[in-house]
Amino acid sequence: MQTIQSTQKIQAIHRRRRPKPKEMTFDNASIHMIGIGGCGMRAAARLLMRCGARVCGSDRAAFEDYGSLTEYGAKVYLEQRASNLPDDVGLVVTSAAVPESNEELIAARAKGCRVIKYAELLGELMELRTGVAVAGTHGKSTTTALAAYLFRQAGLDPSYVIGANVPQLGGGSAAGMGEHFIVEACEFDRSFLHLRPKQAAILNIEADHLDCYKDLPEIIEAFADFAKNVSPEGLIVAEHGSRSVAQAVGAAAARVETFGFAAGATWRAVNPELDHGRYTFDVTFEDQKLIRAALAIAGKHNVMNALAAIALAWNAGATCDALADAVQTFEGVDRRMSLRGVRGGVTVVDDYAHHPTEVRVTLEAVRERYAPQRVWVVFQPHQHSRTRLLMEDFASSFAGADEIIVPDIYRSRDSATDIQRTGSAELAERIEANGASVRYIPDMDEVAACLKREVVAGDLVVTMGAGDVWKLANELVERL
Repeated sequence: MQTIQSTQKIQAIHRRRRPKPKEMTFDNASIHMIGIGGCGMRAAARLLMRCGARVCGSDRAAFEDYGSLTEYGAKVYLEQRASNLPDDVGLVVTSAAVPESNEELIAARAKGCRVIKYAELLGELMELRTGVAVAGTHGKSTTTALAAYLFRQAGLDPSYVIGANVPQLGGGSAAGMGEHFIVEACEFDRSFLHLRPKQAAILNIEADHLDCYKDLPEIIEAFADFAKNVSPEGLIVAEHGSRSVAQAVGAAAARVETFGFAAGATWRAVNPELDHGRYTFDVTFEDQKLIRAALAIAGKHNVMNALAAIALAWNAGATCDALADAVQTFEGVDRRMSLRGVRGGVTVVDDYAHHPTEVRVTLEAVRERYAPQRVWVVFQPHQHSRTRLLMEDFASSFAGADEIIVPDIYRSRDSATDIQRTGSAELAERIEANGASVRYIPDMDEVAACLKREVVAGDLVVTMGAGDVWKLANELVERL
C-alpha cells in the first residue's frame, strides 16, 4: 500500500484559485427567532449576532444554554406571545416544530414581517459561501462538528452551524473568513431541501421522523432530492454498503465517493486497533494510505463519522499532516457519551441517543470505553409517536445494558392522539419481553432515588434521550 505524498489531485486542490467569499453581515438588523431554544436555532442566533444582528427570541420553557445565550446578547422570552415581537423586527425565523397556530407567528404575519424557517435561513447563508452539508439519520452533529474542527485546524477558517454545543469550538456556530459554510442538514420536515451545497455527506438512512414521513421509501426519496441539490461540480460522500444510501445517491449529478470498512469503499478505515474504546486506524483513499488516524472519542460508529469528515476536509484542501494532527485532538460534542463525573466508583455518562440504532452503538461504545461491572441505562423516550412507531426496534436495542429504567416520555410535537396511543409503561413491557431487566419509573426524582440506593462502585450509569434527561445525570453526580 502506497502513501500519498503529493498526488495531482492534492496539487489541483491547492493551486485552485478560490473565490473571495461574500461578506456575512446583518449590521443592526432586528431578527426574532421563535423556538430559539432548539440546538440549531440557538447556534444560528449566535452566528447572526456575530454578524451584527440584534437577536431576540422565545421558547416555551427554559432550555440548556439559556444563560450563556442571553449573556452573549440575545433577549430571550420563556413564553410565547405576540407582544414579544420587537416593533422594528425585520425578519422572523421559526424552528420546524413551530405550528401555524403559534401566537407570535400569527402576529408576525399580521405585521407583514418576512417569515422564514430555520432551514431557509441556513440556505440563504449558504448562498454566501461554498456550502458543505452533513445529512443522515445518525451522527450528524458529531460529523459536522469534526468537519468544522478539521477545516479550522487546517487553516480554512470556515463558518458553521451545528445542532449541538461543541465546547472545543466555543459553541455550535462561527462566522469565519474562509469560503466554506458547514451545516448540519436535518431531514425532519424535509428541511435539508432548502440547502444547495457544493459538498455533502450522507452518513446513513434509516426509518425515523415517521410523524412526517410515511415510511422508509419516502425517507429515501427525500434524501435523493437532497442529493440532487448538490452541485454537479461538487461531491457527495456516502456510506458504503447501504442499499438505502445507494438508492438516494443514484440519480445525483455530483461525484460520489463512498466510505466504510469494507473493500470497495473509496475511503476506508483499515488496520484498526482498539484501546479503551478508542480506535486507531489507517485512512485510505482509493486503496492508498493517507494518514494514520487516532481518535480521542470512543466508539466504532465514530470511525465512520471520522471517515466522512476527513473526506470532506481533504476534498476542500486540508493537507494530510493537518488532518492527522487535528483528528486526534477532537474532543467530541456535548451530550454524546459525555462524562459527567465519577463519584464513589460510579461513572455517570450522558448521551443524546433517542433512536434504536443510537442506543445500540452507544451501549457498545460505553462498554468498550469504561469496561464497567454493570451498565445502568435511564432511557427517556423522545416523542410518543417515535416510541410507538419504532417500538419493536427499541425493545431489542438494550441488549448491552444490565439494568434499564424508563421514565415517562418527553413530549415533543405530540398530538393528544399520539399521547393516548402509547407510553413508557408499554415500552418497558416490550423491553422485558426481550429478556432485559427493566423498570418503569415515571418520575425523575424517583429515578434518582432508585439509582442512589442501588448503584455500587464499578457501575456505570448512562442517561439517554433527546429531552431533559441530562438534568438527571448532573443531579446524580451531586447526589452520589
